Formats: sequence, structure tokens, C-alpha cells
Amino acid sequence: MATSSQKSAEKWKTKQWFNVHTPKVLGGEVVGEIPALDEKAVLGRVIKVSMAWITKNPSQSFMTVGLKVNDANGNSANTSLNYIEQVYSYTHSLVRRGSSIIYTNTKVKDSEGKPFVLKLLAITRHKVAGPKKTLMRKALDTMCTEYVAQKSQDDFVKSVIDGSFQAEGKKVANKIATVGKLEVRKIEF
Repeated sequence: MATSSQKSAEKWKTKQWFNVHTPKVLGGEVVGEIPALDEKAVLGRVIKVSMAWITKNPSQSFMTVGLKVNDANGNSANTSLNYIEQVYSYTHSLVRRGSSIIYTNTKVKDSEGKPFVLKLLAITRHKVAGPKKTLMRKALDTMCTEYVAQKSQDDFVKSVIDGSFQAEGKKVANKIATVGKLEVRKIEF
């Protein structure tokens, strides 16, 4: 009679290892391996990977990417973007006493009509009154909606990675109050 440890060892021997590939917008490279009994068991899994590991740029180590497996062929698992998120400890290390923090949560559609949620974080250099925060939040919401509507999802992701989207948002927010940092807190696809 086989013990439970022998049964689990036998089960591990029957599993296949699948190479996880990033989406084409992130280079399509292999970022890891995951075990599964068959191809169907891999579908729908979400793998969390550091952006620095994908782009090979250590300055992006504060961003994580959620890759959802949507296709498995042979021993390769192809993924799509599920989310891009900043590490909580990084975003809150930016906040200092005497500054204000403004969160936005905007539902946007890209040029192809694909909807996703964009969450921003703006940190001002000095305390800002409530009406100015509301005004800044509305300005950032309209800027996000207009900016994303002009780009495809892939182009938008590239602009977030290289920082051009954040720079554009900072220009809009600086017209209302001096912004020290504007970051994309999370993008949910």
C-alpha cells in the first residue's frame, strides 16, 4: 500500500512544466515555468512577475505585472496582461508630512474599445484644500479618458512603462497645484 508521500511524488512525476511567455507588448520572452497535469489546468492562472525582471531595468523594480495564461500549446503558456501594479510600500514611501495625496479611479476605453480601470496617485508638494483636490481629480480623470482613447492598449502600456503618460498627467495636475509625483497605482485589464 502506497503512503500519501509516495502518491504525491508520483503525481508530481506526471506533471508537465510549461514555459510562461510574456505578451508581445512586453517582449514575448520566457519569464518562468509552471507545473500542471495538462494544458487545460494551466489556463486562467495568474502569474505575478516584477516589471524589472521583464524589462531588465532595475529602476522599475517597484512595479509588478499580473500575467494571465490564456493559451497553452505544447510546453509553452502564452499570457495576456491582467494588471500592472505598484508595490504598496513604494507608493506610500513617497508621501511626506505637509503634502496631500490624491487618488483617482477611472474607467477608460482605448482606441479599440477595450475597457480597463486606471488608478492614479498624485502627491502634492504642499497641503491642498478639498476643493482643489476635487478639481485635480476631475482634471486627471478627463485627461486619462482623452489620452487613452487615442491609443491602443499596447501603446498605452508602453507609455506607462517609459513614463510619458505620467509626465503628461503631471503637466495637467500642475496647473491646479504643484505636484511632486504622479504615479500609476494600478491598471486592471
